[in-house]
Amino acid sequence: MSNQTIESIEQFNELLKKHNEFLFVKNSLTCPISQAAFDEYQEFAGIHTDYPSYHLHVQEARELSNYISETYGIKHESPQALVFRGNEVAWNASHWKITYDALKQEILG
Repeated sequence: MSNQTIESIEQFNELLKKHNEFLFVKNSLTCPISQAAFDEYQEFAGIHTDYPSYHLHVQEARELSNYISETYGIKHESPQALVFRGNEVAWNASHWKITYDALKQEILG
């Protein structure tokens, strides 16, 4: 199932085992910029249902958010979109750079 909320490190590690490539979005429930980016992500995930897409809400999954930042050496930002390929972050964007077109370009080429 695509476009799922992930809340734990265990759930995230399962994604790494399950998929060679997937999109992961960090979303803030209180930030208007984050809401705009989340809408763009939702549009992408809704149209491209065959591409694995997941997200977390920072307020509900801070431990996982920090774990991803520390494990992959990527400064935490919110909103933040990350494309994982082969257990590495192949691409990431934040704030206004998270658009349907940017996601489509990076993921589908």
